[in-house]
Amino acid sequence: MPSVRKASAPRPVRTARAPLARKPAAAVVLGIVLAAGTLSGCEYTYDDGRDWSAPAEATPLPGPVFTRDPLRRDPVPEAELEGWISETLPDTPQAVVHAGAGLLGAGEVRTEATPVLGTGTYALALACRSQRRVTFTVRSDALTLVDLGLRCGVNRENVIYLSTETALTITVEARTGANFAYRVRRL
Repeated sequence: MPSVRKASAPRPVRTARAPLARKPAAAVVLGIVLAAGTLSGCEYTYDDGRDWSAPAEATPLPGPVFTRDPLRRDPVPEAELEGWISETLPDTPQAVVHAGAGLLGAGEVRTEATPVLGTGTYALALACRSQRRVTFTVRSDALTLVDLGLRCGVNRENVIYLSTETALTITVEARTGANFAYRVRRL
């Protein structure tokens, strides 16, 4: 007997979608075209009042650039100290209640005291001239108001407030030869 095959049910067909093919090069090109089109439409003009038909003035050349002279940081002798102080700490309209200046040798420490200052706000200007930093410490009876290693050639002005009448103690220390100057004035 011949074999007869039974007709079987058809197999189910998969209907899943195939993933979309991405074309990154096309996206980059499209982005560039859109950006170029957007930017080419932008323009900003204004009238600054210049007459552009007149010939332009020549730009002056800058002067020579000088490097810092390291000898400008060497201490000045005692005879030139007053000139250095007046150049470094110019006069101010407020009255100076105490000022000090001097020449320090290498490793020297000098301590000076101001007269008793009244309650209020004061400006303390500090300056030095040396190849190395000079340390300034300013104390009242109870507090250290300023403790600063000052890089010479740069002036520093601190505002201090005294809540009671007190004298200030100013200590100046240098590791190498140095000039120092300070000025206390009432604000």
